[in-house]
Amino acid sequence: MTGTRSANLSGSIVATLKERIITWQYPPEHRLTEEGLCQEFGVSRSPVREALRVLATNGFVRRTPTGGYAVRHVNLREIEELYAVRLALELFVVENLAERGVAADALAAIKGTWTAIRSDPKRKGEEMAALDARFHESLSELLGNETLLQQLKAINERLFVVRMIDFGKAHRIESTCAQHLKILARIAARDSAGARKAMLRNIEDGRAIVRAAIRDALARAHAL
Repeated sequence: MTGTRSANLSGSIVATLKERIITWQYPPEHRLTEEGLCQEFGVSRSPVREALRVLATNGFVRRTPTGGYAVRHVNLREIEELYAVRLALELFVVENLAERGVAADALAAIKGTWTAIRSDPKRKGEEMAALDARFHESLSELLGNETLLQQLKAINERLFVVRMIDFGKAHRIESTCAQHLKILARIAARDSAGARKAMLRNIEDGRAIVRAAIRDALARAHAL
């Protein structure tokens, strides 16, 4: 099997398994084995191993003590705690950026990205999750607090899967674009209270969608 063909097969397996995990076709802690996936997809172990490695790196599955993989258990309490810490960090960021001011060209670059997304919103949830995380990290970079930035990146990595749930809602791309542009506008206007309010709305809207989706999914899983 050539490297290109193996990579294509691995990518196809990743996409299929990711979709099953996000839509809860697999319940929490569902076991995934190389042998079972090889049989299901009719491929050798190489693309299956690569697919599982990618999924583990992105937080969709975890290695088990026996060497297999399991779908990561969704812990609602952990997610709520992560959102709470994220909110505190990001409110601090926008408040300080608005108070001290930011170079217009720096904000314009971020604004250009989200204006373009608003004009062409046909994007997959995974891409939007990455773009959304990048938006928030970009603001932290402008603040220049490296410790805060690293903390936010760590939180974003742990929230990546649930961020994809957020962007599974049809309206969410448009509302996110509008909210991000409003955050930027309030920072540019040196309106710290307005920037905090806009960021609060952005994060809380996402948290509400994720919270409802996870509770619904866990209820379905327990009913099986």
